[in-house]
Amino acid sequence: MIACYDLTGVWDFSMAQMRKDTVPSAFTDTISLPGTTSLAKKGSPNPNRETGFLTDAYAFEGQAWFRKTIYVNPEHIGLPMQLTLERTRMTTLWINGKKVGSCDSLCTPHVYDISAFVTKPLTEIVVLVENTGYPTKGGHLTSPDTQSNWNGITGEMMLRVFSDVYADHVQAYPDPDKKQVTLSMQLHGAKTAAFTLTGNVQFADEVIPVPVFQAQLEADQNGRASVTIPLETVYYEWSEYQPALYFLLYQIDEQDNGFVSFGMRKFCADGTRFTINGKPTMLRGKHDGMIFPRTGYAPTDVNEWIRILQTAKDYGINHYRFHTCCPPDAAFTAADLLGIYMEPELPFWGTIAAPGEEGYQEAEQQYLIALGDQMLDAFGNHPSFVMFSLGNELWGSPERLGEILRHYKARDSRRLYTQGCNNFQHFPLVLPEDDYFVGVRLSKERLIRGSYGMCDAPLGHVQTDRPSTMHQYDTIIFPEQKEDADGEAAEEIEIQYGTGVKKVKVSKSAGGLIPTKPVITHEIGQYEVYPNFREIEKYTGPLKARNFEIFRERLAAKGMLSQAEDFFQCSGALAAACYKEEIEAAMRSQYVAGFQLLDLQDFSGQGTALVGMLDAFMESKGLITPEEWRMFCSDCVLLAQFPSYTLISGEMFTAKVSMRTVLPQDGTVEWVLMNENGDTLGKGSFSGKQEPGLSEIGRIFCPMPEEISSPERLFLILSLTDTDVCNAYDLMLYPAIAMPELETQETLCITEQLDEALAALQEGKRVLFLPTETAQSIPGFYCTDFWCYPMFRDICNWMKKPVAVGTMGLCIQQDHPALAQFPSQKYSTPQWYDLVSAADCAILDDTPEGFTPIVQMIDNFERNHKLGILWEAQVGNGCLLVCTSRLSSAAERPEVRWFAKSILSYAKSDAFRPEQKMTPEQLQKIFLPK
Repeated sequence: MIACYDLTGVWDFSMAQMRKDTVPSAFTDTISLPGTTSLAKKGSPNPNRETGFLTDAYAFEGQAWFRKTIYVNPEHIGLPMQLTLERTRMTTLWINGKKVGSCDSLCTPHVYDISAFVTKPLTEIVVLVENTGYPTKGGHLTSPDTQSNWNGITGEMMLRVFSDVYADHVQAYPDPDKKQVTLSMQLHGAKTAAFTLTGNVQFADEVIPVPVFQAQLEADQNGRASVTIPLETVYYEWSEYQPALYFLLYQIDEQDNGFVSFGMRKFCADGTRFTINGKPTMLRGKHDGMIFPRTGYAPTDVNEWIRILQTAKDYGINHYRFHTCCPPDAAFTAADLLGIYMEPELPFWGTIAAPGEEGYQEAEQQYLIALGDQMLDAFGNHPSFVMFSLGNELWGSPERLGEILRHYKARDSRRLYTQGCNNFQHFPLVLPEDDYFVGVRLSKERLIRGSYGMCDAPLGHVQTDRPSTMHQYDTIIFPEQKEDADGEAAEEIEIQYGTGVKKVKVSKSAGGLIPTKPVITHEIGQYEVYPNFREIEKYTGPLKARNFEIFRERLAAKGMLSQAEDFFQCSGALAAACYKEEIEAAMRSQYVAGFQLLDLQDFSGQGTALVGMLDAFMESKGLITPEEWRMFCSDCVLLAQFPSYTLISGEMFTAKVSMRTVLPQDGTVEWVLMNENGDTLGKGSFSGKQEPGLSEIGRIFCPMPEEISSPERLFLILSLTDTDVCNAYDLMLYPAIAMPELETQETLCITEQLDEALAALQEGKRVLFLPTETAQSIPGFYCTDFWCYPMFRDICNWMKKPVAVGTMGLCIQQDHPALAQFPSQKYSTPQWYDLVSAADCAILDDTPEGFTPIVQMIDNFERNHKLGILWEAQVGNGCLLVCTSRLSSAAERPEVRWFAKSILSYAKSDAFRPEQKMTPEQLQKIFLPK
């Protein structure tokens, strides 16, 4: 390349909708590029207020026209020229009134050969960009759920001039075993050419020169030439720990210059694990759907991607999975620099049928296959590009998927490939061509994820089991006995597909997969957090959080806007605890080679899924620090395994201590169990060298004190000496007591009957009401809602399946005297599991504004019911305390006994003087069937 013309800046602009191959006669507006029509506020303002995703304030679909006249040096006319538009939609290009051609890649730069069209210095360029009629739906590249279906041109806009003899399409093929790299390129203008290479290798703060290398290129009959460069004297491997990058400049015949970068690495599947340069690693991944609310499109500058990826790395992430999308080159470059393992996907979420089968779409398949080829060519030199997936939750022909994989593997062997992520859903399979498996289950009942939507039931252990740290997936991945096939007959079933449903044909015998390749758990997490309405002001770009505004209005209409911050904080604390258990379950499983979170950040669409510890801007919500998150999500994690977070005085606390590490560790692991006052109940240590993988390092045996008079909060802390590796578990210790007698006493009426409670209240008595049934209620559910209630509610209704409970954890008045003998946090903790599971969450919508339960269940942002498990009110002249948890059904649990003791003591005390009021009619409405 001998010259570049930067095409960024002000362009003439038109939104005229023209017939095919016609160009507007006049351009009456201007626009700055790179950019989008929405970012420039072109077109009509969008009055809509979307609830399922962010609202594009200037949403536009159709034809956008861009025109610019540039001056080309007369000395360059007649030389080879290319025009590049880095990131756009479907484009058609005219030069000086002549049509050059069209390009429809959604993932890679649009590159046009314009050598024959630039014939004079003043050159007019016209670009048509269309964002309708795509050859495929485009997945998250074009969805309003993510970056929006924008129109425009982003990233690099360049006209390049080359000498008569030049090379392009340079691909680097590292060979770490031989410590050399082979460069393959397309040679233009000659069959032979002199090749000179200089450059350096960079890692950390070091820059080391690469020796000058010279060779003679000889092209084959297709114009391809190659050269092998020895690197023994400057050999450095690329990995997450040492992301060494080679930056090389080459010259062709002392005229044309070019640039190539690469890394020396071998990312492999070795049995059930991944290795990088022969050393085991575990993928700690996150999903990315190209959500960028400030611009509405993915950034193309390296610094912004460094900010994004470094934030993820601060939270222990070393892997990115791009859901039905591929990021710009800058993302790969940033990942190269930081050491992040990248897995882009084809922008496809559907069925890949074989020729002759129903649903076969030849044109779409050929487009996708060619798009994958372009992705491999455009980004294949990046060492971070280690994996490639054909799409998300695909169905169709396994044979056809295998054929496509064989095509890619033969074309480019520099990375691992898979048929897709969570393909065939309930009926997974591993193809011979797969290098690894990504999924959520290995059969209908063999679950390798902690949470699921109700349409995908059964639910996961985080949703259904009493909290513990015992769950692992090894015995699920490799069960003792293989499941029997149910028969060979095919049947048609209905599945969740995106935000809707679809029907697919499956063979029942497809279940019961025993994997022989590395297993990555797909889209784990999805624990919903209540909206943080303070975020609304951050949406200063084209995408507006009008959904948040609507949710805020709904909450205000229910009289609970003053609780919004508490709902956000409390649901977020529970979600963080659920993510901790989800990730630790994967860490406790030696046959889990990696996981892919959904997500570390919020997902702005598909009903508005606020499932992140970070917001949609990849900025902290203030729910958990990076240091706290890395306790359980890092390359070295200390794990304690014990069956219950609630302990009983006088008993022995036992726990197995394990380490999941990527690098060998040779140090002492210390443990201490202490109470909230800092008093030590027990401590110890384990020493010895730990090899990569999962290993048990010791056992804890610690007797609990017998002589304690009230419940105590305990902390189990594990730490690896002389490192920042540590982990902590929050426990509760209860003195052993019998279940209190919940029977009417002299000063207190205790009853399960509404009529008896009303009569006692009418007489001005104190009443502890323990209803066995609550007519106007929602069942108690400990875990926070999965993904987003309205989306999965609709899907379950379409599929005629039960709808999720849809609640989001407790909001507790922890300082209320009713809980004086039951120490609590403001949010859900494991001691509440049985109390919540045995409860009806009473709907208290008809109570006055400001009426707040002592123990309140947070409802989702669509319903916004005021839900109570424990609340009090003055009814007439009487004092009422209501507990809708069926205490007798869980009376064997120590925490339930202490809860009963606490509320009973309060109901008998002089402190029991409710300020909130409720009428007998309101009370009847809650408990009497309609």
